[in-house]
Amino acid sequence: MTTSRNTRPKNAVCIWYDKDAEEAARFYAGVFPDSAVGTVHLAPEDYPSGKAGDVLVIEFTVAGIPCLGLNGGPMFKHNEAFSFQISTEDQEETDRYWNAIVGNGGQESECGWCKDRWGISWQITPRVLMEAMAAGGEEARRAFAAMMTMGKIDVAAIEAARRG
Repeated sequence: MTTSRNTRPKNAVCIWYDKDAEEAARFYAGVFPDSAVGTVHLAPEDYPSGKAGDVLVIEFTVAGIPCLGLNGGPMFKHNEAFSFQISTEDQEETDRYWNAIVGNGGQESECGWCKDRWGISWQITPRVLMEAMAAGGEEARRAFAAMMTMGKIDVAAIEAARRG
């Protein structure tokens, strides 16, 4: 991610972390394509949750989305009201991202949702599921019903549900 004043994105998602924004940004950059770690901004002086010289903000990109990680302290916690949705092409890609998140201190949830170890929610969503939902009617209903029984999405089961 370029960080000069004239090439910075006009908009970025700011994500509040307790103290591990840089670790999270580096993890995401290692897992998802089109992701990178940009500029690390150090605190110029002590602040309520840290000291001068600590990482205060880190610029990063997750799957093409510009983000800022803010080490703001423990007062705010993440919840499912915010999530990243990662579209996948097949079961192998779905498994790779799901396992990276859950297998590194995260936790499984339902319907393709999981959380990373920092509490950020992720939807690991195979395109076949979104295509079924867009088709509408009975195909969407069957795919939706199948999805509602899953943690990690099973691509073959969604495809079978689409066919009826």
